[in-house]
Amino acid sequence: MAVKVRKRNGKWYVVIDYHGKRKSKCVGTREAAEKVRREIEARLALGEAGVLTESDKTETFTEYSQRWLKSHVALHLKPSTQDSYRSLLDSRLIPRFGKLPLRDVTRNKVKSYLAEMVESGKVRKNTIRNVIACLRAIMQHAVEDGIVEVNPATGLGRFNKPQLEGRKAEFLTQEEAQRFLNTAKEFCPDKHPLFLAALRAGLREGELLALQWEDIQLGESSEDHGRYILVRRNYSHGQFTTPKSHKARKVDLNLELRSVLLAWRDELMLRAFETGKRGVPKFVFPSETGGPLDGSNVYHRYFRPCLEAAGLRPITFHAMRHSFASHLIQNGASLLYVKDQLGHSSIQVTADIYGHLLPSANISWIDSLSAKTSPHQSATPAQLPQSRQVMDLPQVIEKVGAGEGNRTPDLRFTKPLLYQLSYAGFRVCVKTRAAWHSEEPESLP
Repeated sequence: MAVKVRKRNGKWYVVIDYHGKRKSKCVGTREAAEKVRREIEARLALGEAGVLTESDKTETFTEYSQRWLKSHVALHLKPSTQDSYRSLLDSRLIPRFGKLPLRDVTRNKVKSYLAEMVESGKVRKNTIRNVIACLRAIMQHAVEDGIVEVNPATGLGRFNKPQLEGRKAEFLTQEEAQRFLNTAKEFCPDKHPLFLAALRAGLREGELLALQWEDIQLGESSEDHGRYILVRRNYSHGQFTTPKSHKARKVDLNLELRSVLLAWRDELMLRAFETGKRGVPKFVFPSETGGPLDGSNVYHRYFRPCLEAAGLRPITFHAMRHSFASHLIQNGASLLYVKDQLGHSSIQVTADIYGHLLPSANISWIDSLSAKTSPHQSATPAQLPQSRQVMDLPQVIEKVGAGEGNRTPDLRFTKPLLYQLSYAGFRVCVKTRAAWHSEEPESLP
């Protein structure tokens, strides 16, 4: 029998080990935990094992995960994240661990499940990473609630990493992107400004749908470099939220996109006038009712058919954002600039996705290491003949000495006397060189 007080993550727990059974309970302060420990020890000493009854009724993984969705996820996370967690629980985690008591979800069982997904070759790397992240979040709350002592999913992100496929980003080439835009002008002209904004600004789909005219600084003219798009909201699952990074960012406004947006605003204004409405809708890409467009509707009714009409392979709408970044890099933009335009949390994210696009196969860098060295030259150059060394001396003095002006550029010669002496030495060297070459020295001032 053992009753101990332990501190984890700033909280105090009473941990009971009694005849192979274990229970932990979160208690507020250390003093309170010590008091509870003494009471439990006294009760166990009298043979009262009722304090362990609650541990036999631990929630199953399904029960606790559903409670976690309602008490935490629904209150603190975005709708898209909520849907992602629900999907992962329904398709992956509950079928595997649902009937187990929460304390029986051990690290070995989690690692075995992870290994099975990797070895099957049917589960993508991103899916495996998301499954681990979801399980880790659930079990961490169980630790904080005092139901389990340790999180069995901590540190499993690197497990069997070499077997996981690399993170790939699909994108259109610059020629394919232009073909797609040309097709959009004919196939769905009203959606051409939206598609152009995706390819020239790199905004996520939800950021484009939530974009308002007040977010766009068009500048006074095309020569004005103070033109940008302020990305500060996202539209997903019928709700407006913050961007993925939870902070606003500025994206430089492309000249072509600026021209198209000006014409698009005039078109919206004309339509509003014809229908008796005042001003343009507040959304840059409005629906027929004036609200934001539905992303699924845009994809199935316009984006996918436009790809087919252009003779291009099927891609996701998010591939337009990847295309924007890849075109910038191919045109010479730095990773840091691309990172700022995309709004990534760190440059490491940008490098992981687009680093392979950087031009690196330039063999001239290797050749330059020996460009100034002949194949037969030794590591230590041979000494020059004495006459050659002496003849080259005046050239060295010319570079370091006073020169032609009346002020020396060498900061060491700041006093008039030192300057005159150095200048006299220079005259002697020039005369000496002239004598070696049997020439008359040039007249000196």
